[in-house]
Amino acid sequence: MSRYDVDSVLALVDEVRFAFQPLINIKTGAIVAIEALARPAGAHVQDLFREAARLRRLTELDVSLAVEAVRAAADHESLLPLHLNLFGGTVVHDRERLELLREALHDVGRREQEITLEIGPPFARIDSNSLLEGVGKLRSEGFQIALDGVGEGDIPLTLVGDIGPATIKLDRAVVQGLPDDPARIAVVESVRHLCESTESQLVAEGVESDRQLNALRRNGVRLVQGNLLAPPGRRPPTRSTVPGVAAEVSDPQGPSVNTLASGPRVTEFLSPATMLSMDATADQVREVLADHTEISGVVLVDEHNRPQCTIDRNRFLLAVTGPYGHALHAKRPASRLADEPRVVNTGTTAIEALSMITGSDPYRMYDDAIVVDEADRCLGAVRAGDLIRGMAEMKVEEAAALNPLTRLPGSDAIARDVARRISAGEIFAVSWLDIDEFKSVNDTAGFSAGDDLIRSIGRSLTDAAAALSSVQVGHVGGDDFLLVSDLDDLAGLADSVLGPSRKAGDVDVTVSLATLVCTAQTVADYDQASSKLAPLKGYAKELRGCSWVMVRPGSNRIEVLRGQATGAPPPQAPPLTSTPPPPAPPQQAPPPPPPHGFPTRDPEQMHHNRF
Repeated sequence: MSRYDVDSVLALVDEVRFAFQPLINIKTGAIVAIEALARPAGAHVQDLFREAARLRRLTELDVSLAVEAVRAAADHESLLPLHLNLFGGTVVHDRERLELLREALHDVGRREQEITLEIGPPFARIDSNSLLEGVGKLRSEGFQIALDGVGEGDIPLTLVGDIGPATIKLDRAVVQGLPDDPARIAVVESVRHLCESTESQLVAEGVESDRQLNALRRNGVRLVQGNLLAPPGRRPPTRSTVPGVAAEVSDPQGPSVNTLASGPRVTEFLSPATMLSMDATADQVREVLADHTEISGVVLVDEHNRPQCTIDRNRFLLAVTGPYGHALHAKRPASRLADEPRVVNTGTTAIEALSMITGSDPYRMYDDAIVVDEADRCLGAVRAGDLIRGMAEMKVEEAAALNPLTRLPGSDAIARDVARRISAGEIFAVSWLDIDEFKSVNDTAGFSAGDDLIRSIGRSLTDAAAALSSVQVGHVGGDDFLLVSDLDDLAGLADSVLGPSRKAGDVDVTVSLATLVCTAQTVADYDQASSKLAPLKGYAKELRGCSWVMVRPGSNRIEVLRGQATGAPPPQAPPLTSTPPPPAPPQQAPPPPPPHGFPTRDPEQMHHNRF
């Protein structure tokens, strides 16, 4: 690109055309927003920025492009939320010029709340306090804030936490390495955890292949952008969904994604809401619905973008197009034909929202739910159909993961619960329950009796979980069960498992329980907890009778709470709430070897403890 004077550089803005690329929710297929991308004639946009920077007019060009993007989107009459790109330096050094952007929005009849400003690098030479001040002002004016280029640009992680953006965009350079680069996968996981902590939405950009999309889906990324799903177009999309992207909700060969035990939140199903002011007339609403057939309804909001009422497309058009409908309603406020909004917040789970929808009046069964932020401002809408389909898919996946013998969930459910508790900083217990000499039970009493025994234990564990609210039970295969619980429920859980006597045919049956007390500092994830439990389970099975061993955080000492070393007369199992009994007398038989990593300890040195 040749060198221009400043007027020539800014004049090139008139030659810039804009392409629009959608951001897509791959869980529902919904288009949640569009990003405006500058396309200079005969040059790359970076060439334009490079020349403007040389002439020290970069921020002027930056704002001018944003203004023209707003006008270009308005020319195509798009109502989708719009993403605009700005440099962090523009927010710091030329904040006053951004008033031109607000003027352009008002000229085309759009609200700041419908605009997300994607603030991008470089950040290295920017004063962070000035940036935070500028972002705060933009947010107070109603703009949504996104951080662009995360994972590749020079964005300090502390800055992400301080800004608390509504959206974090994962750089395409990270996505390009998926799924074969373990380091890139680790970056995706780290940024996703960061988004969960800051309650930000994560968008992965630059998705070009099915393998990249599946890797993102497996790692819990729900919002994507890329040529695979929808390349940039000269016109904004006119449809509200992209077909096919939600067909494969999960990869059956991939690992389970960490989600809350209560299920996904409504934000995973969020779609744009079409908002008009409360004083909009019925004619204005009719024109919007007639021009945009993809819209299911309209939200009427006050001056602070808080929803006051909602208008359902079908009921509204039936009223205004019926006999005398136009004469009765056209010039009057549309709110006369509106309903009270069904409002949910970002913390509402999808199942809670679905219960609210299905529990409403039958004639409003399929109305959208409106999602609001902490200031009660409208963030978007959730369609009833998306919720119903999403919950049905989730239930099918859950049913497929259940053990066919006990109808208990498998290790995936336990892994999610462990991850949730670690993320919340809880102290909890993970226990591994195993039937002693189960092969001999099958050989002696028969396979049918063995199956009945496993089902019986599964029922007792289910009953215990119903009585103790913190308990999560999983059947991980064969005669192995995993249990997760709060410490307060641990004694009751162990008593319900170890207390009853059991038989398979004429064979007396005992079980072994190994417990690891966990904190976020002692176990990083489910895999680590499982590996620490494995040697404990082996130690418990060497004890006689129904046994229970435990290791607490920060200790390598194995506490024997029930059971006796082989060769010793079996003592009465002490109640877990009683005072400790005296140590057992010395035994002739040697103690079982300790598991790797734990110190050797004689049976008489171990004592029963109250938990």
